[in-house]
Amino acid sequence: MTYQEACEAIEKIGRFSVKNSNEHTRRALSYLGRPDRKFPSIHVAGTNGKGSVCAYLSMCMRKSGRRTALFISPHLMRINERMSVDGENISDEEFVSVYEETERACRRMKEEEDLPHPSYFEFLFLMAMVFFARKQVDIAVIETGLGGRLDATNALENPVLAVITSISFDHMQYLGHTITAIAGEKAGIIGEGVPCVYDAADAEAARVIAARASEMKSPAYALRPDDYRTEAYRPGSIDFCTSFRYDGAEHFTVRSEAPYQVQNAALSVLALKALRDLYPGTYDDLTAELVREALTETHWPARMDQIRPKVYLDGAHNEDGIARFLEAAGHIAAGGPAVLVFAVVSDKDYGDMIGEIARSGIFSHIIITRISGSRQTDPDALAALFTEDGASDMEVVPDVRDAYRRGRALQGSGYLFICGSLYLAGEIEEIIHD
Repeated sequence: MTYQEACEAIEKIGRFSVKNSNEHTRRALSYLGRPDRKFPSIHVAGTNGKGSVCAYLSMCMRKSGRRTALFISPHLMRINERMSVDGENISDEEFVSVYEETERACRRMKEEEDLPHPSYFEFLFLMAMVFFARKQVDIAVIETGLGGRLDATNALENPVLAVITSISFDHMQYLGHTITAIAGEKAGIIGEGVPCVYDAADAEAARVIAARASEMKSPAYALRPDDYRTEAYRPGSIDFCTSFRYDGAEHFTVRSEAPYQVQNAALSVLALKALRDLYPGTYDDLTAELVREALTETHWPARMDQIRPKVYLDGAHNEDGIARFLEAAGHIAAGGPAVLVFAVVSDKDYGDMIGEIARSGIFSHIIITRISGSRQTDPDALAALFTEDGASDMEVVPDVRDAYRRGRALQGSGYLFICGSLYLAGEIEEIIHD
């Protein structure tokens, strides 16, 4: 089997398989020899910030000399990005080998117990566990795909830590239409006695998470808004401090110009503090100096990522993410001229996103485009919504490559921002790396 054939086979999974239960995923893992039991893991859920927190935590672990695995979703350009060890994505050859082993186990499961094939995401999670076990990793940082309680990653047995990032509205058709319901789904990753670190910025969500932690007899660490403070903005970075001391320190720097990354970095520092507090002797080597170095070295693509001079790519794709994007864009552009390239997938609540962008007044011109694939949204329909919300200086450029070129042409000495979807971010990444 070739790498391309393996990728095509995985893409076809979504067409004939539906989401299965955690117990189904555990059975699949058992057919694979429970590879997930061969290493400890940190399990990360939340609405926004999951990927960034995973990146910070994995970099800290790597800096400590631990062989560190990272499982993320979605990928931007290549499916290999979803599973990496020590910053190196799985190779094409390893991908094929792991695919074949995982597929054989799934066929046996069907033949012996008549259990259905895992879904697209479940299969990739299974592949990652096989890959990480093969690589004999010391620890894995695992990002949930959707929600938490019913997510395939929740088949993990007793992670050393559960981390829950900020909670807001997204995927309501699956997770519920209230913050309480969504937080309940995310808090489902807190297992019996598993320590939990969570963002407590939303009081309603925080109450749900704290109640779940109490129910599961899990030590809980809450990051409240007054637990961290921005101290100074610098080119390419932000200095911040925490109200709690980490290994005697409270001052840190994050490699980003986005204010929202201070929140994610502070949550990561608190998570590391929890590990040191709760597992004495195991994580003592995660010193403040090491954490400072890791935060300044971590680069997470498509999170207010400067891909060209004054060109910023951000994967914001829900109302809260757009609000954070606009805060960062307003700070970076600082009143100067700014152009926006925007696209969104069809299953998002993009009306509210568009309203926030139109009312922000940040952008002198808006270019509306569309991503490729079945989830694309008609850019003319998006333009109509922008008009309803008061935007006037805009145009539709359906092709993403043409939209990017148009944005660069209009940018001049000002700024160009690109946001609305991680799928758009992936297409832009491909364009700039051609």
